[in-house]
Amino acid sequence: MSRFSVVCALAAGLILPGAAIAAPASPDAASRAFALLGRDPARLDGLLRAMPKGADLHNHLAGAVYAESMLDWAAQDGLCVSPAQGRILSGACAPGGEAGRVRAADLAGRPDERAGMIDALSMRDFVPTAADRSEHDHFFATFARFMPAQAAHGGDMLAEAVTHAAGDHVLYLELMISPQLGPVAGLGVRHPLHDEAFAEADRAIAPDLPALVAAARRDVDAMEARMRAVLHCGTTQAAPGCGVAVRYLYQTIRTMPPAMVFPQFELGYALVGADPRFVGVNIVAPEDDAVAMRDYGLHMRMFGWLAAREPGVKLSLHAGELAPGLVPPEGLRDHIRQAVEVAGARRIGHGVDILHEDDPDGLMAEMARRRVMVEINLTSNDVILGIAGAAHPFAAYRAAGVPVALSTDDEGVSRIDLTHEYARAATVYALDYAALRDLSRAGLEYAFIPGDSLWRGVAPYRMVAACAPVVPGTVPGAGACRDFLAASARARLQWALEARLHDFETTMIREAGQRAAAARPKGQGPA
Repeated sequence: MSRFSVVCALAAGLILPGAAIAAPASPDAASRAFALLGRDPARLDGLLRAMPKGADLHNHLAGAVYAESMLDWAAQDGLCVSPAQGRILSGACAPGGEAGRVRAADLAGRPDERAGMIDALSMRDFVPTAADRSEHDHFFATFARFMPAQAAHGGDMLAEAVTHAAGDHVLYLELMISPQLGPVAGLGVRHPLHDEAFAEADRAIAPDLPALVAAARRDVDAMEARMRAVLHCGTTQAAPGCGVAVRYLYQTIRTMPPAMVFPQFELGYALVGADPRFVGVNIVAPEDDAVAMRDYGLHMRMFGWLAAREPGVKLSLHAGELAPGLVPPEGLRDHIRQAVEVAGARRIGHGVDILHEDDPDGLMAEMARRRVMVEINLTSNDVILGIAGAAHPFAAYRAAGVPVALSTDDEGVSRIDLTHEYARAATVYALDYAALRDLSRAGLEYAFIPGDSLWRGVAPYRMVAACAPVVPGTVPGAGACRDFLAASARARLQWALEARLHDFETTMIREAGQRAAAARPKGQGPA
């Protein structure tokens, strides 16, 4: 069995007998090798692309797809586009065409209009205009512009997301999706929420939830079946994306009336209880939206009420995706705190305005104590909020001991990947290899995967006693480590990551040695 097959088997939950391989690479040697090889900016991207990355935990499937794919699907489905509006139009495209409309299939012969559509459906080459003034507005406007092309292509979208992850050497994705969003939001019309009578609303909604859960699960079944067909999973031609583990967060939309938001929370909680593929619940849409700002505290209290009833459901909540000037100063004071203390979030998405919250140091100390992790989206925060470099709280979180991991947010809209985020963090914040490796490990440590962690401590990372003596990459056939891995899906993925890191570091050390030898004057021995 090849080492790649062994790693895939581990990630899939199989524990197979195997012989030990080479001794683990020296951490100091790996750090020195990375410092040498990464010194060349032209090589840094390739080096970081090859680096194994545990997880991408903040990834909206709707925003993960590149515009080119959506234009191709629009062409396949016979849709039109409006180049003037930068929008894919719903419904069949009239054979003769209409004023202002172009068949998506004809864009291949109209390169300027195709390029303009790609710009309109993403952040590529954004230039402000009177009608499209800010990167923030353009970013969020793209979703409505491309949504018609996604309606029938959930499986194709998933195939693209896992393919990109595999190319980035990512083991695990937690994707945000909203199956049955329209029907569940519609329950709010039939069952209005009166003040904060959550128990009353819950009783009214409960009879409708089983059918919605079943429908949502069928939607995901169909999406995954299509993905497997596209990537030939389970065959000898299986694409690398087949080896990426995927789970889902049910994403709820915060910009609807409260009566339509609460049933979404209910469905998310129900799906987590009914389907192991759903591992948590999130809340999305622009946090600075007038409705989102007005109802923010109410939404957190909704989550708090549900958390008291079902404390086992994990929450990763968008909070603090705000910046000075985007909202009034009072709007920056407590969103992250409410997400942590009222809703009980295990993870925070973005968390950009932390230093503008009341008592930020106390809040970060609390987050560090509770191990509330922050999903850091450097490019997204720069594009949407204009927050980057020293103005970004990434360094403040790390200094306070708050767990962090890098993620992409909407990689298709932003036209990035996770490697890009690692490279940005490495260069802007001068991170060494040990820090980057910790970010990779943190992705799996704070993922909502069931099971005990491979790590008994994370500052620094220290392996549990059962597996500490076992060489990374070994597949234990018997013993305490074998039993530990067999009982924990989380630990199996973490063990697979350590196997990949072992190979990456071994290769990196060898290449660094070769480069150093080549650089020495002829006849001179090792330093």
